[in-house]
Amino acid sequence: MPVAPLAFVATADGRAAIVGEHLEVVGPGEDLVQRAADLEQAGDVRWVWWSGRVDATALVAAGIPVTRCWDVAEAHRLLVGGWEASPQVAWAAAHRLDRAGLPAPTRGDLFDFHTTDSSSAPMALGSPGGYLDPDAGTATWHPDDATLVAWARAALACAQAQESALAAVGPRSVAAAHSESAAAFLCLELARDGLPVDRATAERLIADAAGPRPDGDADLRRIRADRDRRVLSHTPGRESTDLRSPVQVKELLASVGVVVPNTRKWVLEPFRDAHPVVGALLEWRRAERIATTYGYPWLDTHVGPDDRLRGEWTACDGAAGRMTAQNGLHNLPTSLRPAVAAHPGHVFVRADLGQIEPRVLAAVSGDEAFAAATRADDLYAPVAAALGVDRPVAKIAVLAAMYGQRSGAAGEALKDLERTYPVAMGYLDAAYAAGLRREPLRTFGGRLIRLDTVLADVAAEDAAASDAARGRFARNAVIQGSAAELFKAWAATVRATTRDLGAQIVLCLHDELLVHVPEENADETKARLERALTDSARRWTGSTQVRFVADASVIRRWSEAKD
Repeated sequence: MPVAPLAFVATADGRAAIVGEHLEVVGPGEDLVQRAADLEQAGDVRWVWWSGRVDATALVAAGIPVTRCWDVAEAHRLLVGGWEASPQVAWAAAHRLDRAGLPAPTRGDLFDFHTTDSSSAPMALGSPGGYLDPDAGTATWHPDDATLVAWARAALACAQAQESALAAVGPRSVAAAHSESAAAFLCLELARDGLPVDRATAERLIADAAGPRPDGDADLRRIRADRDRRVLSHTPGRESTDLRSPVQVKELLASVGVVVPNTRKWVLEPFRDAHPVVGALLEWRRAERIATTYGYPWLDTHVGPDDRLRGEWTACDGAAGRMTAQNGLHNLPTSLRPAVAAHPGHVFVRADLGQIEPRVLAAVSGDEAFAAATRADDLYAPVAAALGVDRPVAKIAVLAAMYGQRSGAAGEALKDLERTYPVAMGYLDAAYAAGLRREPLRTFGGRLIRLDTVLADVAAEDAAASDAARGRFARNAVIQGSAAELFKAWAATVRATTRDLGAQIVLCLHDELLVHVPEENADETKARLERALTDSARRWTGSTQVRFVADASVIRRWSEAKD
C-alpha cells in the first residue's frame, strides 16, 4: 500500500487542520489530534508539517506514536544548510525564489504596505513574486478555515518540491530527510519523557563535590569561600586571588613557577606534580562546575517531580547536523552519572557505536581496502598490520587523518596510510581542499555544509592560518556529519522497532543510545537494537561492504557502562 502524505498544521490559538488528497478537516486542536491518532492507526501515512516543534507538539503530548513524517524545516536544513528554516524561507528555497526578495512581516501600524497576491501562491497566502505571506504561521496569525487549509496544502506542496530537490542532490538525500524528520519528532519525545534520575543519589553526589545544600545566601558564600580556601592555602600571601578570573589564576600559577598559556584543564594536567596548587585547582574546578552549573538549583529546576531530567532537544546543530540538548543532558559530568538510574522495574539498554568515524570514512569514501578493515571487531588491528606499525600508532594515524593533524607521532604513519588507503585519504584531502577554497560540501546524506562563513572574518595576517583551520574543519565535518546521519537513522529504527516492548529512548549522546525498558524485555530490546544497526546501516550505505558495530549492555545506572 502506498504511503499517503497528510499535512498536520497548528496555529498558536489552538486550532489545527489535516489535509490530504481527499481530506480536509479543520477544527479545535484536541479534536484534530484524535483524528490524527485514528488515521495513524488505520493505515500507512506520512505526516507533513512545517516544523514539528510548532505543529506536532500536541501529537507528542497526546502520546501518538507517529511512524512516518516529513519535517519541512529539517528537510530545508539538510538541503540548504544552516539553522534558519521558517516556512517562508523553506518555501522560497524549495521553489528557487531569491531569498533577498522575502517580504517582511507586518508591524501592525500605519506604515505597513504589505499586500497579498493569492494568484502567486496558495489561496490567501500569496505575496508578490510567489512568496508566502510573511505573517502566516506566526504567533499573532489567526487564519480562517479556508486559509488554514491553504496553509496545510502549502506544506504538502513545499514537501513535494523539497523531495524533488533532494532527489537531485543524491541517491540518499530523500531517505536522509525521512530520518532527519523522524529524529526531530524523537527530539520532542525526549523533551517530553526526560531522563530517569535517582534524586537521592544526585543530592549525595552534589554534596560530595560542592558541599551541603546551603541554608541561604550567607551560607552559600561561606561554602564558596571554603572551597576557594582549599586551593589558596597552597600559596600563602595570595589569598585574595579570584579563582574565577583566568588572568589572576595564571598569575597565581606563575608565582609558584608554573607558567602556562591558559588555564584549561588539559593544559594544567601535565603540571599536576609540579606544585600542590595545580592538583588542588583542578579539583576546585570540578567542584565549582558542579556547584554553579549542576548543583542544587539545577536539580530543583530541571528534574521534575517524576524524577526525570528534562531539556529541549534539537535534531540538528546547524553545522554538521548532530543532535543537541539543553539543561545538562549532553554535558552531564561523569561524576554525576551514577544518579542516572532506571526506575523500579526497569533497566537501561545502553549502546555505543564502536569506532564510528573511521567506519563511516570507509563507507562514504568507497575505499574497498579500508572497508575490508571494518569487518574486524577492532578496525585498527588490520590497519596496523597493513601499515606495519603497532595498533596505537595506527589509531593515532587514522584519527589524525580525519582531524587534520599531520605532526608528531602520526606524521610518518600518515604517509603509509595514504599509500595503503589512497581512496579514503583522497576523500579527506578533497574536503580539505574545498575548505581552503571556501566551497560548500555535502555529507553522504546530502546535508549542505557552508564553508564560506567558517572563520570568514579574520585579519589579513591570520588568513593562512584560518584557511588551514577551515580545511581541517571541512575534512572532519564530512565525516562527523555523515556519522550523525547514520546515528539518527539508527535511533529512528530503534524507536520504531522496540515500541511494542515498552522501550523508550531517553538519551541520544553523540554516538550513544540509552533506552529505558521494562526489565523483562531487556534482552529482546538489546537484540533488536543491534539488529536495527545492521538494517539501518545497510539502508544508509546501500551495501553491506562496511561493518558497523555497537557495544551494547544492560545496566541499571549510566555509570555502569564501559567508557
